[in-house]
Amino acid sequence: MTGSQGPDREGVLAWLAARWAALPAHPVARVAVDGVDGAGKTILADELARWVRALGRPVIRVSTDGFHQPRAARYARGRGSPEGFYRDSYDLAALAREVFSPLSPGGTLRYRPQVFDVTRDEPVSGPALAAAPGSLLIVDGLFLRRPELRGWWHDSVFLRVPFAVSVPRGAARGAGYGSPDPAAASNRR
Repeated sequence: MTGSQGPDREGVLAWLAARWAALPAHPVARVAVDGVDGAGKTILADELARWVRALGRPVIRVSTDGFHQPRAARYARGRGSPEGFYRDSYDLAALAREVFSPLSPGGTLRYRPQVFDVTRDEPVSGPALAAAPGSLLIVDGLFLRRPELRGWWHDSVFLRVPFAVSVPRGAARGAGYGSPDPAAASNRR
């Protein structure tokens, strides 16, 4: 986002925040920040949330990390399975039931931002939160532009980051995130 070939980061943030702040809400506008592991999705989504709030629009932040499947379901096809990574990582039905449907036309505006703790590998309970009509929902996560989710979004961004950058970033998160070497067998998925 920087350099002589494009706008600076602040310019991109300002442009995207203004674009999203202007989206019509029915009753909540829904946007996605997608990209590979280590692309910077959560950081960008959090920055954009601050920018949009500064423009006067209420923001709801959700991450698909709070909607993982239990470990047994995630790895049923094998820990290194690309198909399992794509199809089994997230509980999309829970995401639709707890977030998208309540924040859609005819919904209750009561949503749950998380249903599963991936670190503890157990469900999370808690009361539903109330969304203000006119809010902007910003969701960050992997695979948000997949066909079965596309209809939920009013807009989306995909962060394209070379694996030479994103894989070491993801591995720096700690144990269980794989090797920092993009060519390692653990990163083939």
